[in-house]
Amino acid sequence: MKKLTKKDIINLLPHREPMLLIDELYDIKKLHSATALVNVKKDSFFVQGHFPGQPVMPGVLIVESFGQAAAALTADGLDKATYEDKLVFLMGVEKARFRNPVIPECKLILKIEAIRSHGRVWKYKGEAFVDNKKMADAIWSATIVDKK
Repeated sequence: MKKLTKKDIINLLPHREPMLLIDELYDIKKLHSATALVNVKKDSFFVQGHFPGQPVMPGVLIVESFGQAAAALTADGLDKATYEDKLVFLMGVEKARFRNPVIPECKLILKIEAIRSHGRVWKYKGEAFVDNKKMADAIWSATIVDKK
């Protein structure tokens, strides 16, 4: 199956460091599903302040990681003219559950799936794991808009 490296993802998404959270996208089924890797490191930008001495990846950044993985999956599957000079914006989070804290020096694995699309609006679901233990899950929607 196809695999996208961080360099490939940079070519698809407008996100840049430190906000580009996903490191790889693999097991890609075009416009349907993929698995993403987020290397949560002890020098990740959020560690210093969330929380000193007991760092935890903020839940909102797990949701952002889901969104970035979904945007990369979608951009990779569409004709370049469809997403060129466009941005993907999160529209809503229907459900997000955080089951266990994600702490630095782990590999956060995101399994995402596109569950519906209607024009420029897409709906996705995802689950996040560390060492096969479920850390979080969410359902969210996003839209593709013109850059302004």
